[in-house]
Amino acid sequence: MVPLASLSAFAALALGMVLTPGPNMIYLLTRSLCQGRAAGVVSLLGVATGFVVYMLAASFGVSALLLAVPHAYRAVQLAGAAYLLYLAWGALKPGGRNVLAVRQDVQAETPLRLFITGLLTNLLNPKIAVLYVSLLPQFIDPARGSVLQQSLLLGTVQILISVSVNLSLVLSAGPLSRGLSGRPVWLVCQRWLMGIALIVLSVRMVV
Repeated sequence: MVPLASLSAFAALALGMVLTPGPNMIYLLTRSLCQGRAAGVVSLLGVATGFVVYMLAASFGVSALLLAVPHAYRAVQLAGAAYLLYLAWGALKPGGRNVLAVRQDVQAETPLRLFITGLLTNLLNPKIAVLYVSLLPQFIDPARGSVLQQSLLLGTVQILISVSVNLSLVLSAGPLSRGLSGRPVWLVCQRWLMGIALIVLSVRMVV
């Protein structure tokens, strides 16, 4: 199975990525702010379903690829590290986007549409695609047992972390937005902390 050190490192990577503003976070916060917590939770269910789809597809695909061309992952590893640096630049660059500056004038949607939109938002999210296709395989060691089981375990950890963080954001979107909107220093600190964390993870991945 996956060693505890590798599992912890992957959990830290998953946490860093889910805390980095992206399509999922923006959509969930937008829905929660304009339509309420219930709408945010339904949207999150759609996002979570997208995670499961990615996990199953990547687990079976990764199993076959690792057995066929295990040395091909150096190129994938560098691509994943480069993407983490790209995300870090998005957080650190001047004028970086404030995740709480979301639209609050969107029209209300039905629960089914909320679910489907959340699902599609996640499935079309390049950050999640890179996480499962490029980053997850690097924490798998075929010598430690079933590659499929390791993939499913890592995927489950990622889903639990992402759903927990996003659920917290959905439930606290209103108070969080009001509390931080008048404290720009905290918003800048959040961006720098996430950016530095992503840079550290990228360097660790390469070396």
